[in-house]
Amino acid sequence: MSYLEYAVKSTPSGFRKFLYMNWPLTLLLISVASAGFLMLYSVAGGSWTPWAEPQMERFGLGLTAMFIVALVPIWFWRNMSVLAYLASIALLVVVELFGTVGMGAQRWIDLGFMRLQPSEVMKVALVMVLAAYYDWLPSHKTSHPLWVLIPVILILIPTFMVLRQPDLGTSILLLAAGGGLMFLAGVHWAYFAAVIAAGVGLIATVFNSRGTEWQLLKDYQFRRIDTFLDPSTDPLGAGYHITQSKIALGSGGWNGRGFMQGTQSRLNFLPEKHTDFIFTTLAEEFGFVGGITLLVLYGLILIFCLVTALTTKDRFSSLVTLGIALNFFLFFAVNMSMVMGLAPVVGVPLPMVSYGGSAMLVLMAAFGIVQSAHIHRPR
Repeated sequence: MSYLEYAVKSTPSGFRKFLYMNWPLTLLLISVASAGFLMLYSVAGGSWTPWAEPQMERFGLGLTAMFIVALVPIWFWRNMSVLAYLASIALLVVVELFGTVGMGAQRWIDLGFMRLQPSEVMKVALVMVLAAYYDWLPSHKTSHPLWVLIPVILILIPTFMVLRQPDLGTSILLLAAGGGLMFLAGVHWAYFAAVIAAGVGLIATVFNSRGTEWQLLKDYQFRRIDTFLDPSTDPLGAGYHITQSKIALGSGGWNGRGFMQGTQSRLNFLPEKHTDFIFTTLAEEFGFVGGITLLVLYGLILIFCLVTALTTKDRFSSLVTLGIALNFFLFFAVNMSMVMGLAPVVGVPLPMVSYGGSAMLVLMAAFGIVQSAHIHRPR
């Protein structure tokens, strides 16, 4: 009996699918999103508009999408992986040709009712196609140079397309998530050691290119690096974001100033308070306890994803679940590091808390794939 025949016969039917859903994971996602609604209500000065209400509507749509995706057998998503990847590449091409420009970057497609960011879709599509590839590839070929080159190409194509928008943060996440999934699939560590060595050389080349005709990064991206290394060099310019962020984080103390009592956000000292820097608002109002609570919720989501990955019987389900969990971890780890001054500001939102439509919908659909792997695993 082939895997597909076995998967179809072992697929639960009817109401049992709802019973088999990972309900603790669902409740954790609702809890994190609810924290985001409260923070968006707070930064708007005690109003559900313009951010909290649309975010709640998008989460409701995302939750519905998660249930729909979860009820579809996981083998279907395996078969759709290549198509999802190619469709995401096509969307990135559309962005390149007809995309909407915002804040100096061309990253969105205006759909009328919302702006779609195809790079968010690519994060999930890349994980799916890599998981399907390693599910198809015999394990003894995993580290063969020829079979290593193929996933590298699959990773680099969207990475360079996203970097051209320009979106340095998302391109770094694509590289990290793709490389991490290759490592989890069993690619030999020597390849990663070589990549790290090449990365060190690339960083040196990037810094040496500054001010030349062949400069590799935009001027604002170099300013972000300078600000990361020493924010005090330009506290009212390029260093303003991180300086105000650190003030908000420090003023929260242990228990915080109280809900809707954060001075940095209420008095508009904190820039991008509803998107990239929303964690600092939470930390200012709820202090260290609030920040750790959110981090614990994120950690529990990762744990439930890992349990699903370890209990599935097929390679695709395990790898796609691990890849989505890795993407989710990179999301909040980079954002929190960024607002605390531990990493350069690269414009990565806080998952399910920051305001944004594309990221919310795509992330919920991705967790639908995790739920599908959980529901349809052989019992």
